[in-house]
Amino acid sequence: MKSQFGRAVVGGLAGTIAMTLMMMFVAPMMGVHMDIAKNLADMMGSPHAAGLAVHIFNGTVLFPAIFVFALLRFLPGTTLVKGLIWGGILWAMLEILVMPMMGMGILGSTGPGMKGAVAALLAHLVYGALLGWIVGSGTQTLTSKTI
Repeated sequence: MKSQFGRAVVGGLAGTIAMTLMMMFVAPMMGVHMDIAKNLADMMGSPHAAGLAVHIFNGTVLFPAIFVFALLRFLPGTTLVKGLIWGGILWAMLEILVMPMMGMGILGSTGPGMKGAVAALLAHLVYGALLGWIVGSGTQTLTSKTI
């Protein structure tokens, strides 16, 4: 379990970096401006750096810990599929709980709208895929011996 958490931290970091890069470069191509660090900072009434720290902590420590210690044994499929499911769960929590707390409505209805929801879904699926793939990289996936 300890080695899985170590891989989960690495996977979470990779996923957080990928997600952040998608917010910076892919979302604008979809016509959406996304700055999660600013949104978190505004929600907390803190400086931008605090929002960035929360974003990085959530993505590299908190969400990977929940994934490994609470969900991994219960979610169906390979670790990659489990990561995708976890990414989808995180996206749903964002859109149903966090976006309204930031004053943007469910699915960003009073903010970025459906384009933002789709961009966030893609980013969360990439995050989950990287997390699951890297967590699963330490497990044997072959069931038969190669001669």
